[in-house]
Amino acid sequence: MQSETIEKIKNNYKRIERSVVEQLFLEFTNHNPTTGSYREDVWQSLFRQVVPYKFSIAKSVFIIDSNGEISKEVDLAIFDEQYTPYIFNYGNVRFVPIEAVAVVVQCKSNYIDNTNLHGWKDSIKKLKTDTRSITRMYPDVVNGSLVKIHNGENKTFTQTSTRPIQILCHLENDKDNTKPKADLFDIVICANYEKEDDPKLIIDYPNNLNIGQWYESLNHCEEGLKQYTKKYSNLDTMENKYKVGDNSILSLIFQLNQLLMLINNPMLFPHQAYVDMFNKSDAS
Repeated sequence: MQSETIEKIKNNYKRIERSVVEQLFLEFTNHNPTTGSYREDVWQSLFRQVVPYKFSIAKSVFIIDSNGEISKEVDLAIFDEQYTPYIFNYGNVRFVPIEAVAVVVQCKSNYIDNTNLHGWKDSIKKLKTDTRSITRMYPDVVNGSLVKIHNGENKTFTQTSTRPIQILCHLENDKDNTKPKADLFDIVICANYEKEDDPKLIIDYPNNLNIGQWYESLNHCEEGLKQYTKKYSNLDTMENKYKVGDNSILSLIFQLNQLLMLINNPMLFPHQAYVDMFNKSDAS
């Protein structure tokens, strides 16, 4: 009886996968902007079923850092509102602080422009998190210094310079010149409708990192801060121990949420750094 229930849960996610792919391939004749926005809604709905509700998901936002750098437009941003409930608004335009952002998603249809995607990635990469946070954590207060001396012992941060997980969502295209370059994204999710009786979401992790490498990449992304990393013995990759058979959405639930537990947990927000940013603006 229990095994039947488990199978029903798995089959339910297969039905969801089929529904998502079918919706993504729905066309609106002569209404390309409508089609693009609709597909973003479909992807957003998928991620809403995958990530916990401590994360918000916003469409068409810009990411900002305390140096005043601003990213190119992000189709979907998954960000923490439990510890950092800050969105800077200018009319209908929303700016999300980089420290709050756990995942950035670009949604594309059939045509993949790798040059534009590279420029978009660079606009995310230039954003820098700030360590000047003051947070009460067990057993004491984190004061924003990279190294803290407590009772004569050096203690290191688990986060020094974080970056969001970068995901590309797109539709399958058999033209080689529109394939995304492997090194541009952490996760690539491709909707494949080649077989109408078996539509699939194909999820790829191009860099094939193990858990320790993910931890280092997400929490210590600046080369100059590598001395603060810790080495972990768990060498499993996302496509090794975290995959549920051929069930893409169930696999994504476990894979993405394992990564989210490695980054910004809990979220540390440098209030002082953003106060300084706005005050500098007044001075200029």
